[in-house]
Amino acid sequence: MNSVVITGVSSGIGRGAVEFLVGKGFHVFGSVRKQSDADALLKAFPQNFTPLIFDVTDEAGVRAGSDTVRAALGGRTLRGLVNNAGIALPGPVLHQPLKEYRQQIEVNLIGAFTVSQAFSPLLGADRTLQGLPGRIVNITSLGGKIGSPFLSGYCSAKHGLEGLSESLRRELMLYGIDVIIIGPGAVKTPIWDKAEALDTTAYARTDYGPAMVKLSEFMAGGARDGLDVARVGELIHRALTVRRPRVRYALAPDMFFDWIVPRVLPRRWIDRFFAQRLGLTRLRP
Repeated sequence: MNSVVITGVSSGIGRGAVEFLVGKGFHVFGSVRKQSDADALLKAFPQNFTPLIFDVTDEAGVRAGSDTVRAALGGRTLRGLVNNAGIALPGPVLHQPLKEYRQQIEVNLIGAFTVSQAFSPLLGADRTLQGLPGRIVNITSLGGKIGSPFLSGYCSAKHGLEGLSESLRRELMLYGIDVIIIGPGAVKTPIWDKAEALDTTAYARTDYGPAMVKLSEFMAGGARDGLDVARVGELIHRALTVRRPRVRYALAPDMFFDWIVPRVLPRRWIDRFFAQRLGLTRLRP
């Protein structure tokens, strides 16, 4: 049976990936931070699911999780690692607390680095293991290519994860381990519900107050009208199983307007689009 590790499976894309891959006959080791989440997932997936309780920012916890998976595999390689855990904490660069910005880098980027380093031996970098080399699938975002106002921490981390993925893929060619990027657009996940629910009153008295309100409305639309998580789970399965996967997959509710148009139009045009959408027109004395 093929086995895969997925981080951040308590909800959203991670949980959707668990459901899809278990349905395809995979054994999934899924990371959560709380025992209550582990218990809920075991109840939902009593077969072919093993919870791993760690925070991706805790190196010791991540490596303990790797040891648990190694023991369960019994000398065989891991088929895949999906770096999915992530957070988004919106705020304007001029006013957002450094702690919030740093937290997004720690979870979304350094967490993926930590997990990749700990689990790559099980994917085949440890040549004493039996079986074919595995694959790493890194979940970035449209924000990994397109920077959005007030999401600088999230977009910076996702841009960084794109670069980490490129470098790591070339390094791991030595072992036959592939690294694939999946960059979804808006998905119906709690990450945007949480972002919308954040208290933005700290910025209400700044020049960005009205724009932050509009951002909350935009995020509510993403949570309501985004892709179903099953679409992302299906794409993760494809990236793990097709003979020759692409190096990067984009996925969005409207591929033409959400992905193609922003990639081909001049950057200044996109600047003006965001300015009009969020009310970021230049202030006058």
